[in-house]
Amino acid sequence: IGHVELALDSTFGAFVSFYGRSHSHVIRARLQSGVAIGMVGAVSVGAAVSLSEQREWLVLPATAAYAAVITGAAQRFGWKPTGALFPVFALSATASIPGGESDALLAAGTAAASAAFALIVGIAGLTRPAARDFERRARASATPTRPERLDASAAVGAGLVVGVAGLIPTSLGLDYPYWAMVAAAAALATSGPDEQLVRAGHRLTGTIAGVGVAWLIMAVDLPPLVTIAVICVLQMCAELFVVRNYGLALVFVTPLALVMLDFAHPQPDLTLLLARILETAIGVAVVIVTALAWRWAERSRAQAAG
Repeated sequence: IGHVELALDSTFGAFVSFYGRSHSHVIRARLQSGVAIGMVGAVSVGAAVSLSEQREWLVLPATAAYAAVITGAAQRFGWKPTGALFPVFALSATASIPGGESDALLAAGTAAASAAFALIVGIAGLTRPAARDFERRARASATPTRPERLDASAAVGAGLVVGVAGLIPTSLGLDYPYWAMVAAAAALATSGPDEQLVRAGHRLTGTIAGVGVAWLIMAVDLPPLVTIAVICVLQMCAELFVVRNYGLALVFVTPLALVMLDFAHPQPDLTLLLARILETAIGVAVVIVTALAWRWAERSRAQAAG
C-alpha cells in the first residue's frame, strides 16, 4: 500500500506466530492471545516513548519495566519461547524512531492488525475435520495443569539487567542501544547462570557470523518484494535451527533483524552492521558479569551451608 515504514510494526505483530508451535489449535490460540497483548503493548509503549524528545533516556526505564512484566508473564503462562526477547526488541526499536501522534497510532494499529492475522493463521487448521477431531480427543485426554509459579525476583532481575545493558551504550552516545538490550534479553531467556553463559556465547558468535550474511544481502539493491521474500526465507531458516542450535539460528536471525530494520527505515549499512556487533557485545558482557556473579553467590551460599 506504499507505506514501507509500517513494515517493522507489522513484523512485530507477526512475532505472535512464533509462540505455541507445538500446541493444539485451541491451546495455541489462548497462549498467542496473551502474547499478542504483550507484543502490541510493547509497540504501543515504544511508540509513546518515541514522542518524547528525551526518548533515548526514557526508553531505558520503560524497557526495563516492560521486560520484568513480560518475563513474569512468560513464566506464569508458560510462553515458549521463554523470556522477553521479542517484546524488548519491539518496544526499544519502536521507541528509537521519532514520529508524531498519528505515527504512534499507526504503529500500534498496524501491530494489532498483524497480531490478529497471526491469531487467525494459528487457528486456521480447525477448518479441517481431522483437526477438530484431534482437538476433541486432546481435551478429553488432557490432565489439569497447575500454573507455573511466578519468580518475582527473576522477573525484576531480568528487567534490571536489560536496563543496565541499555544504559551503557546510551551513556557512551552509541547509536543503537536497543541491540544491547535485545542481546541481554535473549541471553537471559534461559534458566540458571550456566545456561545463560552458553546462550551469551552463542549470541555473540552467531551475531558476528550473521552480520556477514547481512552485509552480503544489503550490498545488493533488492526490490521491495524481493526483500520481503528474503525476510521470509531467513525467518523460516531461523525457525528450523533455533531449537537445535541457537548460535546457528542467529546466522539467520541477525540478517533477518537487520534487513527488516533497514527495509522499513533505511540507514547507513556499515554503521548499522558495526553497531550490531559492538552493542551486542555490550549486552552479552552485562549478562556474563551477572551470570558469573550469580554463580559465585550460589557457591558461597552452598559453602556457608556446608
